[in-house]
Amino acid sequence: MQSLLGTYLNDHLAGATAGRDLARRAASSNRGDGRYGPLLAELAREVDEDRDALLAIMRALDVGTDRLKLAGGWGAEKLGRLKPNGRLWSYSPLSRVVELEVLCLGVTGKLGLWRSLAALAAEDPRLRADQIAALIARAEAQLARLEPHRLRAVTSALGGD
Repeated sequence: MQSLLGTYLNDHLAGATAGRDLARRAASSNRGDGRYGPLLAELAREVDEDRDALLAIMRALDVGTDRLKLAGGWGAEKLGRLKPNGRLWSYSPLSRVVELEVLCLGVTGKLGLWRSLAALAAEDPRLRADQIAALIARAEAQLARLEPHRLRAVTSALGGD
């Protein structure tokens, strides 16, 4: 039976898998847009690195990956594409709003994970406090970069009707 910590980390790994796929898709959809493309490409790379960092932490703690939860995270991101966005076949400004909001939610969840691990690092020498502090700082920076873009997307898509 998996420990509570193992369950917690695998839940976050499933979220990180969905977040990685969403960040990649958002970056791809906005590749030619100078307002959003560069940020989303950088974020997709960072989210990938953060997921790798989580996997390394799980290995250090001898926590295995739950393939069923990973598949669930992958599938949840794919199902999220089916939401109505005001356009049948093309990318919609509403799609961008929702993607940026979900990315903000994902980064907020990831920040919670890193802060939880920081609290545990004082008790567990397998957790490197310096590495976790860097992950916390990066998540905070990601949120700070995402929020103005999210607000711009909202006003562009929903303002002035």
